[in-house]
Amino acid sequence: MAEYKLLLPSMGEGVMEATIISWLYNEGDMVKEDDSVVEIATDKVDSDVPTPVSGKIVKILKQKDEVAKIGEAIAILETEADASSDIASTQTASTPEPEVIKTLEEPLAHVTTTNAKAAISTDLFLSPLVKSIVNQENISDAELKTITGSGLEGRITKEDILEFLKNRGNTPVAAPVQTSPAVVETPKPVATTAPVTPISVAEGDEIIPMDRMRKIIAENMVKAKHIAPHVTSFIETDVTNVVRWRAKHKSAFEKREGEKLTFMPIFVKAVVKAIQDFPMINVSVNGDNIIKKKNINIGMATALPDGNLIVPVIKNADQLSLSGLAKAINDLAFRARNKKLRPEDTQGATYTISNVGSFGNLMGTPIIPQPQVAILAIGAIVKKPAVLETPDGDVIAIRNLMFMSHSYDHRVVDGSLGGMMLKHIHDYLENWDINTEI
Repeated sequence: MAEYKLLLPSMGEGVMEATIISWLYNEGDMVKEDDSVVEIATDKVDSDVPTPVSGKIVKILKQKDEVAKIGEAIAILETEADASSDIASTQTASTPEPEVIKTLEEPLAHVTTTNAKAAISTDLFLSPLVKSIVNQENISDAELKTITGSGLEGRITKEDILEFLKNRGNTPVAAPVQTSPAVVETPKPVATTAPVTPISVAEGDEIIPMDRMRKIIAENMVKAKHIAPHVTSFIETDVTNVVRWRAKHKSAFEKREGEKLTFMPIFVKAVVKAIQDFPMINVSVNGDNIIKKKNINIGMATALPDGNLIVPVIKNADQLSLSGLAKAINDLAFRARNKKLRPEDTQGATYTISNVGSFGNLMGTPIIPQPQVAILAIGAIVKKPAVLETPDGDVIAIRNLMFMSHSYDHRVVDGSLGGMMLKHIHDYLENWDINTEI
C-alpha cells in the first residue's frame, strides 16, 4: 500500500484558491478513479474535484468552509503500491513550486508600499470564505486596515479574521495610510461611498440573506459600473430572413444532430463577423494600455434556475461553423443550468451577448463584464407592420423586428466605433442569406 496526496488542481487563469463546500465521501470510504470526491467554490464557479486514483480516503486535510490553495493537498488516499508509483512521480512533477505560486499570486497582492507585509489597501484580495465572514460580522474597511495578514504576501486568512473578532473592540482603528505617489505604478479610481441610511424593516417583511453567488454577482456589477463609463446605442433590426431560415432548418437539424437549433448561433455568428470588422472592440484596458485580444471568445449570459446569473464562454467562436456554435451553446447552457460547468468554462470571454428577449423584454441596457469593453443585449422578436421599399414603391408589410442595444466602455470605445459595430451586426442579421447551409 502507498500514500497518495490529493491536490487541489488548477482552476484556470487567475484562480489561486478555492473554498471547500462539502466532501462527497468520508474518511475510510473507498473511491474509484475519476470519482468526484469534493465540491469546491471559487469566485468564478462552483465545481467538483475528481480523484485521479482509486483507493481509500484515510485523511481529509481541508474541512468544509476552509480555503485551499492551488497545488495544496486536501486529502490523503491509500492506494495500491504498484499503481501509485507512476502517479507519485507525476504528482511530484506537477506540484507547483513555492516560487511559481508566489509569482502567479503577485498580481493579486495589491501592494502600495515597498514592504509587502505592511501593504494596506481598500482593494484587498479576500477569499470567498473571508469575504463572507467580513460581510456577516459587518467588518468595516477601516477595521480591515488594522488586520495584519499572515497569508502569502500579507493576505488576510480565516484565522486572522477570527483572531481579530476575538479582540474586537479592544483594537484602535488606524487612520488611513497615506501612500507616496512615487511608489504607485497605476493610479486607481477613488470610490466615493455615500453614508449608509439604515433601512427600516416593517412587520411582515422577509429578510433573505444573499447566497454566495449573489454576493459575487453584486460585487462584480458594482465594480464594473465603477470602472467603466457606460454608453449604450440602440437599433431596430428586421430579422424576418433569420426567422424564416430557422423555421426551415430546425426540424432537420434536430433529427440530424440531436440538438435544438435556437437563434443564438446566428446572433453569435453575426457578432463574430462584426468583431472581425472592428477588432478594437475585442480589447481590454490595463492602466494606460489597451490589450488587443487575438482570440474571439463570446460570453453567453445564462439565467440559472435559482435566479442567479452565470456567463459561460464559447472559446474561439470565430473558428466554429453554425452547427458547431449550436452544439457549443446548447452544451454550455445545459451544463450551466445543471451546475456542471468547469471553472475554465467561465473564463476568458472577450465580448458578451445577453439575450433579454428570452424573458419577453424588448430591450435592455446591460452592464459590461470586466475586463471586457462591450456587451450586446438582444430583445424579443416581435411581428410588427413595417415600411418596405420595393421597385413599385413603399409598402407596409408584417415583419419580424427586434431591438438590439450595445453598451460599451467610453474610455476606449467612442460612439463611432460602438455605433458602427452595432450597425454591422444589424446588417449581417437583416441581410441573412435564406440559403445558408448548416
